Amino acid sequence: MPTRIYLVRHGATELTAEDRFAGSTDVPLSDEGRRQVTALAERLRCDTLDAVYASPMARTVETARIIATPHGLEPMTEPDLREIDYGRWEGRTRDEVEGEYSDEYDAWQEDPLTIAPAGGESGIQVLARALPVMRRIVEQHARRSVLVVSHKGTNRLLVSSLLGFDARGYRDRLDQSPAALTILDFASVIRARLRVFNDVSHYEGVPPRVLQRRLSSWWSRPGC
Repeated sequence: MPTRIYLVRHGATELTAEDRFAGSTDVPLSDEGRRQVTALAERLRCDTLDAVYASPMARTVETARIIATPHGLEPMTEPDLREIDYGRWEGRTRDEVEGEYSDEYDAWQEDPLTIAPAGGESGIQVLARALPVMRRIVEQHARRSVLVVSHKGTNRLLVSSLLGFDARGYRDRLDQSPAALTILDFASVIRARLRVFNDVSHYEGVPPRVLQRRLSSWWSRPGC
């Protein structure tokens, strides 16, 4: 029996709806986000969970607690599962960042793995703290099933690294919707298999807020 990790992104927040950079900014779930997460909790109600871990941010802890409650579990926080710190971009929209820090933004768009906003983190720095946590969780819960609640950027970087993808393209090639479910099975701490990715079928009936632009400008180009 492999070790199974239910890797979940937190539900939507008001900053999600406004398409703002919100890595180290601590905000709660929005009402929409709570509906999304409640739907996921219902979906996972009959699955066996042996432990629950979460980033210490309010939005991830609340997400983890909603899912964990039917299982009689209390989330354990792991600071190194937190989201990328976007430094001086925090709380700003992409339009604002492109206008004020165009050269910095262009360089980051080309290589978000090694380039960081001023005062923020690169993808490599996020992996350096988050990947050891994931490996430790897999080791400590061998042949068990564990819920891990983290963030859009952190989750995508973890999946890229664990599956051996080029993480430089994590922002353009992988997506993570609010309250999305990703499932990874581990034969060992370094051998992972992706079973489910970015699944939001549990809240397909919830009317989404449609955004015309995303924080990655790649998918806002004509024809996308």
